[in-house]
Amino acid sequence: MNLCQQQLQHQTRRHFLAGSGISLGSIALGQILGENSAAAGISANPLSPKKSHFKGKAKRVIYIHLTGSPPHLDLWDYKPELVKRNNEDCPDEFYKGKRFAFTSGRPKLMGTPRTFKQFGKGGTWMSDAIPNFHGLADDLCVIKSMTTEQFNHAPAELFVHTGSPRPGRPSFGSWVTYGLGTENENLPGYVVLISSGVQPNGGKNSFGAGFIPSVYQGVQCRSKGDPVLYLSDPKGMDRNMRRSSLDALKDLNEQAAKDFGHPETLTRIAQYELAFRMQMAVPEVMDISKENAKTLEAYGAKPGGASLANNCLLARRLTEQGVRFVQLFDWGWDFHGTNPKEDIRDGLTTKCATMDKPIAALIRDLKERGLFDETLIIIGGEFGRTPFREGRTSKGKVLGRDHFPNAYSMVIAGGGARGGYSHGETDELGFSVARDRVHVHDLQATWMHLLGFDHEKLSYRFQGRDYRLTDVHGKVVKAVLA
Repeated sequence: MNLCQQQLQHQTRRHFLAGSGISLGSIALGQILGENSAAAGISANPLSPKKSHFKGKAKRVIYIHLTGSPPHLDLWDYKPELVKRNNEDCPDEFYKGKRFAFTSGRPKLMGTPRTFKQFGKGGTWMSDAIPNFHGLADDLCVIKSMTTEQFNHAPAELFVHTGSPRPGRPSFGSWVTYGLGTENENLPGYVVLISSGVQPNGGKNSFGAGFIPSVYQGVQCRSKGDPVLYLSDPKGMDRNMRRSSLDALKDLNEQAAKDFGHPETLTRIAQYELAFRMQMAVPEVMDISKENAKTLEAYGAKPGGASLANNCLLARRLTEQGVRFVQLFDWGWDFHGTNPKEDIRDGLTTKCATMDKPIAALIRDLKERGLFDETLIIIGGEFGRTPFREGRTSKGKVLGRDHFPNAYSMVIAGGGARGGYSHGETDELGFSVARDRVHVHDLQATWMHLLGFDHEKLSYRFQGRDYRLTDVHGKVVKAVLA
């Protein structure tokens, strides 16, 4: 818990009650578990499986966040009229009076240089940049009418993951593990895998627990080196010695929980015990060298590497072992056009080659193993890209697009999502949502519904207010449900 959170906690009724001699250990844990506080007991596991409000089709989540936001107009949202009007001056009504991150003056319209075709029974439009998705069209639900208020990376990323553009709120994965627990007591309920060597724009707040108990925050694992930092025993300490030390700490922490009533003391006990069990379980599940050559080739994974391909394979292995929520962050999708890697022609082809093959392999693998129908897969960035060339690079040879919150695309699959379906549409130039607008909070409400939650009821009381992922907004998008 950070200093700000500590200060906030001092203003709550917990400390009043603790000072009155009332033990809050059992009460807090009982809230977490949805059980009677007296029956819960200090030794209960806060990550034990729990029931949702109703039977959801999804039991687990794999969320693949493409950090920086890919150019949706060059991947999913085909605009023939924009292609026809390529390099024309942008009409006044589309840019005047509006803010853009790096564009000023009158920009030039930019139709996609990519080739689009329709695939699957539903005729889903896809570009040539994502060839491995073409054969999976009937498994994908493409939401083309997304919108957000945020047009800078960090607040937009926090918004889609936590429901707020400001740090301090619980992430989606934390809400899910808080509500459902996990199915494997030897592994974290919420695992985070980061590729391309860069942390997400929102930092650890994008997978943090905010003001709910920290046992529900994402645990960052690595596909290269030690799977979890500081998990290994220090030099000179063997496993038996570690066990004895933990037993002594547990006794002290349980006494502290009784004496002072701070719920984070219970979290500390649970985390220490989980870390001990993880020492054996995590290295086993993170070792992709145990996979056969055919599987490694399908993903494009290489043991010992640190790539999105490796992380997609790890996501399957983790969900197969009962991990509730696997979050993947992949850096490098900010296609401004400031260098050749950000060009929506060759640059996008190169970047997509690191993404669409492993994600397609992941979907096929989950289907073959009977896990697809119970696993919600989410693919997308934090906002969209403009239908015009970015101002800074408009005079150069590299083609790029600016940040754009008004309209963009997200993809969901499995876990009760409607396959072979494209939801909503943008106007003929891609500047605004023309039909079936889906706000970020609506999408979050829909995710919750697929997991068996009423998004208005899964809440946590903090400082006298009931908080939820969707804040005070959000409606389930029923059309995208299977």
